[in-house]
Amino acid sequence: MSHIVILVANRQAGPLSPQDAERARDVCAGGPVTWLSPAHAAEFTVADAPAIAGIRTALGHQATDVFVTKFRGRRKAVLIADMDSTIVAAETLDELAAHAGCSEAIAEITKRSMNDELDFATALRQRVAMLRGLELAALERTWSGLTYCPGARVLVATMKTFGATTALVSCGFTYFTSRVAAVLGFDTHRSNRLVDDGIALTGEVADPILDRDAKLTALNELAAARGVKLGATLAVGDGANDLAMLGAAGLGIAYYPKPVVAAAVANRIEHTDLTSLLFAQGYPATAFKGDEA
Repeated sequence: MSHIVILVANRQAGPLSPQDAERARDVCAGGPVTWLSPAHAAEFTVADAPAIAGIRTALGHQATDVFVTKFRGRRKAVLIADMDSTIVAAETLDELAAHAGCSEAIAEITKRSMNDELDFATALRQRVAMLRGLELAALERTWSGLTYCPGARVLVATMKTFGATTALVSCGFTYFTSRVAAVLGFDTHRSNRLVDDGIALTGEVADPILDRDAKLTALNELAAARGVKLGATLAVGDGANDLAMLGAAGLGIAYYPKPVVAAAVANRIEHTDLTSLLFAQGYPATAFKGDEA
């Protein structure tokens, strides 16, 4: 058996039944079903990687995420995660825009950039320019209002407990990534730096711009520093600037992805939370660490 199929149901939509799991297994002639979490997450081995769409169709439980990964090397040594709308439940630049009174203009550029309709560096500079004169206190207010996506704390705590290197790599800003990394326990973080004059933002972002290519570079560097191949890495993100790292990682999972990402990435979280990344690696719920408090 070369691959494993993992099924994770949204608990609020009801339990994943043995019949659901067996229907999915039968579609791809899989092996015996193993439960990672009773009535919640199950897996089975298959000889060849099946089409995820066919498994989804066979499931009676429609609010179920389906993942397919290789049998060998399931538990990853490196986690690289996007921040905005992946680890935190907001686009921090859009939140800053609300304080600057230019929400609609910035949100529209953000949307087009995340869907790969605009060059990222150009779009970032355009948006940051609109923040010129925004007092630094607005960054603190934005930070204090951030919430974490469900499962974020457990994901990081569990992977660290089992020896993984964890990195937050964002096209957002160091003001936020440094704080998020410290709270959740990421080993390292990389992002862009907003320029200020000590009182307010100048409307500039420091070079070099961290973009899609820089995320891929970070993935390669983190794997090399850990002494592992890319097959031993896990990446998660939601936007177009995450596509390169999602495609290169040993396991790339899109989290509530933008349309362009959903079209390109088969392994997607669309119904559940970030703990699904742990189930996809074969961690049973009994091995989870940390809490969401």
